[in-house]
Amino acid sequence: MTVSKRTFLLWFFGGLAAFAITLYLHIPLAIDSVPGGIADHQSAPDAATVDAIQNSWRAAGLSNQAAIAMVSDLIFIGIYGVGCVLGGLYYRAKAASALRILGWLALISGAVFLVTDYGETIAQFIQLMQSAGDDGLANFASTVRPIKMFTWSSAFLAVIAALLVERFSTSDA
Repeated sequence: MTVSKRTFLLWFFGGLAAFAITLYLHIPLAIDSVPGGIADHQSAPDAATVDAIQNSWRAAGLSNQAAIAMVSDLIFIGIYGVGCVLGGLYYRAKAASALRILGWLALISGAVFLVTDYGETIAQFIQLMQSAGDDGLANFASTVRPIKMFTWSSAFLAVIAALLVERFSTSDA
């Protein structure tokens, strides 16, 4: 599959813009009783913890804000994840071995990010919509969270590194 640099950059930087919007929408969820905001919900290991967080948001009038923030997260995940996968496809086809390696890293990390972050966020969203925590969903979300965080970072760094290697390369990459 051939991917243009323009296409992958639109998706990748579009994903970063969507991430900024998502972070902004998450800010109101960080309240005294839930200082970590959405991150506390993501890392909640059981139904009781999810219930405590959601009850705090509900008492603060933030249930709708939590739903909006999670929907924005779902949108961000798709745009950013596709951008990383497309960046990986673009760079794995290059002649320079450093770019090929970074391309594979971006591709694999982007794909794993898509799967784990969608799984985590869908598990969260189900619990929010049911207004009740679920031990299985909470455990799943909290278990995949570190993988999601790692692959978000590794995909980002791989794409940025590939852009820099390509930019400063003296050979025709």
